[in-house]
Amino acid sequence: LGYRDFLQSPLQPLMDNLEAQTYETFEKDTVKYTQYQRAISQALIDRVPDEKASVITTVLMVVGAGRGPLVRASLQAAEETGRKIKVYAVEKNPNAIVTLHSLVKLEGWENSVTIVSSDMRSWDAPQKADILVSELLGSFGDNELSPECLDGAQRFLKEDGLSIPSSYTSFIQPVTTSKLYNDVKSHKDLVHFETAYVVKLHSVARLAPTQPVFIFTHPECSPQRNNQRYKKLQFEIPSDMGSALVHGFAGYFDATLYKDVHLGIEPSVATPNMFSWFPIFFPLRTPLRIHPGSPLEVHFWRCVGSAKVWYEWCVTSPSPSAVHNSNGRSYWVGL
Repeated sequence: LGYRDFLQSPLQPLMDNLEAQTYETFEKDTVKYTQYQRAISQALIDRVPDEKASVITTVLMVVGAGRGPLVRASLQAAEETGRKIKVYAVEKNPNAIVTLHSLVKLEGWENSVTIVSSDMRSWDAPQKADILVSELLGSFGDNELSPECLDGAQRFLKEDGLSIPSSYTSFIQPVTTSKLYNDVKSHKDLVHFETAYVVKLHSVARLAPTQPVFIFTHPECSPQRNNQRYKKLQFEIPSDMGSALVHGFAGYFDATLYKDVHLGIEPSVATPNMFSWFPIFFPLRTPLRIHPGSPLEVHFWRCVGSAKVWYEWCVTSPSPSAVHNSNGRSYWVGL
């Protein structure tokens, strides 16, 4: 309850190393790791037929291993399916590496887990992986730079190798929320109106159903691979609603881990009882009044520079707004 309508800046897990407290909170989210374990189990069964289970060892790389919850989920999946696996746990945060080493000792995993203290984008893997497992998702799916990290990591995936997650999609919807708008406005500057916040939405009216924005798929094998995106969306306000004030957009994601195993916070299909992600909120500098039947036209960009990734957004109908966060001047995620 303490987090209701409390604006937080999104994490920067690439530029900054996460703190122990942050890891601890995420590790308590058992629902998330159960979904991952289901996905890994299914992938292992699909890759290795029963009759070869005792002879084939599947190479699995956990990229961004943190303090080891996905390593544990992978080993439990192997045990549950009777498959043999070799795990590489790749992690760039030296503090998490210390914890990983103690975990491996404590659990007696020395024979099956190799710890790699490195950034996955620059690591030179000694062998190729059958399965790449990661949890690099932010509230808006790609906003913690999962696409850039996995592009860097997919060099060490076999040609027929697979990524868990295999894809993720971001979603937005227009919202009325004077509480959040006033909190942003109280800073009396432009920067706060051009920043996306992670927030547990409470005093919010959702004005129209969500629509998908950006989709990323892994592994992404096309030679023209590009993580820049642009999407134009049109929302219709239901006619029984009366006119409404749009203060900004609530954002969510849904991820396909493997086949029919998914994970996400998009309201219509949200994974129950999962608390690792709150929605994201993109404010509008000037609230916009819209009437039923008149469409709301919104533009979203995901821009990629040499050192940062950022979003830009604007409204063009019923009346035009400024482009928010032009050139990433107020808010960006560092590469």
